[in-house]
Amino acid sequence: MTQEEQQKQDEQFMRRALDEAEQAYKEGEIPIGAVVACKGRIIARAHNLTETLTDVTAHAEMQVITSAANALGGKYLTDCTLYVTVEPCPMCAGAIGWAQVPRIVYGTDDEKRGYRKIAPQAFHPKATVTRGILEDECRALMQRFFKERRA
Repeated sequence: MTQEEQQKQDEQFMRRALDEAEQAYKEGEIPIGAVVACKGRIIARAHNLTETLTDVTAHAEMQVITSAANALGGKYLTDCTLYVTVEPCPMCAGAIGWAQVPRIVYGTDDEKRGYRKIAPQAFHPKATVTRGILEDECRALMQRFFKERRA
């Protein structure tokens, strides 16, 4: 796959993750969405459910990892790419690492609680990270949510 084709596919899958984030927004959840793609197709999709489930671990990434593992029938996601609208937190980064996800793509940085600041070695050592896919859209949704919460 050429770099241009990869960029196009990344944007396509990130749009699906944004759809999940919008769903979270509508449900009063922090609007973060995630999808897992395997061999060019989405096998799992999820969004934050921490309020709905009253569970601080119910982040979009945790939900989508579980769903993808169930879809594949195993705990390792070694042929998959995880797309998430916001930089994973250290908890999620650890889970992504344990699931051996080889490629992580996210939209916007989380300057305060992102893995890069707190746990930069959490992913699998061979994992690659692509940042900034649909960054403006991902950031705008988060900013809109928190602006409305603080109003």
